[in-house]
Amino acid sequence: MAAHDDAKKVRKQVTPKGGFFNFFRGLVAEFKRITWPSKEHLKKATISVIVFCIIYVIIIAIIDFGFNSLAKGILKKLF
Repeated sequence: MAAHDDAKKVRKQVTPKGGFFNFFRGLVAEFKRITWPSKEHLKKATISVIVFCIIYVIIIAIIDFGFNSLAKGILKKLF
């Protein structure tokens, strides 16, 4: 119930006409609504992203090496 009341207050602060200061009021209001992850969840997500990137780089390197070898073999036979 309290969150619903806070949302009503936020809507009253920001007018739809816009403006420079209304933009920043809306920005502050949005930042207050964010639920930030815990340190543990952030650590797990970061590790999983790093592991995925490493796996992706290895797969792309293997494919690149394969195509490079294939191209050299084909060019060696042609010339």
